[in-house]
Amino acid sequence: MPPRPFLKWAGGKGKLITQYNHYLPKGFDTYYEPFLGGGAIFFYLQPPSSILMDINPELVNVYCCIRDRVDHVIELLEIHQRQHSHDYYYQMRASTGATDLEKAARIIYLNRTCFNGLYRENSKGQFNVPMGRYKNPKICHIELLYSVSAVLKNTEIWVQSFDGILALAQTTRDFVYFDPPYYPISPTSRFTAYSKASFSRADQIRLRDVFVELAQRGVRVMLSNSDCPFIRDLYAGFAIHTISATRAINSNAQRRGKITEVLVTSY
Repeated sequence: MPPRPFLKWAGGKGKLITQYNHYLPKGFDTYYEPFLGGGAIFFYLQPPSSILMDINPELVNVYCCIRDRVDHVIELLEIHQRQHSHDYYYQMRASTGATDLEKAARIIYLNRTCFNGLYRENSKGQFNVPMGRYKNPKICHIELLYSVSAVLKNTEIWVQSFDGILALAQTTRDFVYFDPPYYPISPTSRFTAYSKASFSRADQIRLRDVFVELAQRGVRVMLSNSDCPFIRDLYAGFAIHTISATRAINSNAQRRGKITEVLVTSY
């Protein structure tokens, strides 16, 4: 089985890869992804050298455990699969897990059984998504986890803010892909808190500044974001491509469906 995202992730890029493919650079040496999330672009490219980063330590721990100790994660997920129920879900949501392996399996379990695969933390850093309405969720996908583990073997995975990329990517042989929390385009789309630290308008501007500095070095940089005047103005000096996407999460069901996003490239 080819590797692909093993976590359901709001804003995941799996369904957009055919549109992105035309804009992906060729012939780079090292791939960097500072907003890891579901990692769809990473799994598609399967780069020989890569550094994956995210500010969320729980997410980074999951990837590290799958990379280094996948057999043990699978054993714990099989237990979750057998025990899964309404009460068990909320019991696990309220717990934290004692070891890194237990924490990793807990996050995968919650991700596979929560509403829409949404990752959200409250101000205390506690996972707070309600249980989804799945009759028989696939909690332990053994073949997929083994293929993911294999492609992660030579990958470095760090807890790191996006601006840490400035100490790493230096040349035209580096490729950086930014997939930040999208800038909200309506009052009902203001979900930017994948971790307890939300992503503000000021953060979007700071990210643009990092994008510009990398581009000035000759690093090949690509970024996804909302299609709105604010984002288009921020990246006005770069190539901006329009991507057709589907909005799956919105408090108003009538506002789910086809939308456009932007893909910004420095090359």
